[in-house]
Amino acid sequence: MKTIVVSLGGNALTKKGERGSYKELVRNINNITKRLVPLFRYSVALVSGSGPQIGNLLLQNEKGREIIPAMPLYVLDAELEGELGFLIEESIDNLKKKEALTLITRVLVDKKDKAFRNPTKFVGPYYKKKQKGGVFEKDPRGGFRRVVASPKPLKIIEDNAIKEMMKEHVVICAGGGGIPVYYNKGKLNGVEAVIDKDLASACLANSINADEMIILTDVSNAYLNFKKKNQVKINKIKLKNITKYFKQGHFGEGSMGPKVEAAIEFLSKKGKRVIITNPENLEKALRGKTGTVITR
Repeated sequence: MKTIVVSLGGNALTKKGERGSYKELVRNINNITKRLVPLFRYSVALVSGSGPQIGNLLLQNEKGREIIPAMPLYVLDAELEGELGFLIEESIDNLKKKEALTLITRVLVDKKDKAFRNPTKFVGPYYKKKQKGGVFEKDPRGGFRRVVASPKPLKIIEDNAIKEMMKEHVVICAGGGGIPVYYNKGKLNGVEAVIDKDLASACLANSINADEMIILTDVSNAYLNFKKKNQVKINKIKLKNITKYFKQGHFGEGSMGPKVEAAIEFLSKKGKRVIITNPENLEKALRGKTGTVITR
């Protein structure tokens, strides 16, 4: 049976202009999961992003620190992985097509990763100007957002368990990129970071020998010269060509860049195909009618 890892962007769960309320999350998740049904005939692992949601949780953490002790960022990662996992699992189960399971997932990183010195991962809501507290940068999609360290995932700690559970269930795992951990004197410890969920998805896909990756975001395609007058939509493209464009800097850090990097990482090993599109166009993309389709 074909094995597919689906990477679902946090910006598809909380759309631009939304506050990230419970009702908004449930509505968006329900709209997405029903579009995933054509995939349920295969072995599927679903990795959700959490950029907007982790930013909101950070705000709660900071605003309430005088009343309730603040938690480390990696603990917030775990909280959100459980929250989003529950909502997605419930939504899939209610479709009554295939049962889902959620697994809290740790992801190994290198404590010396240069990302800790150069945070680039966008999290949280969009602002019209830089805010006090934390590091804020301009998001290519518009507005300023908080950025945090996003180290490269090296290994999915629970990869064997995920592979086994995929035989019977849609496995929701590595939510938000998983919980970043590192080895210190032979023991695993959490670290302050948010792992990019696309790179975590590629790491998982390679470790379980997946056939395909599907990266769902808030745009229908990847583009060259995104949001410029000479913008060009990428439809079908080979690995060597997308790699060339990636090295030329066509894809923004913290937005489309990690998605293309994840595709390259996956296809450079044993992967066969990567689709980048939005949930609304998934069915058409599976038939090759839209989306960015990258092959070896």
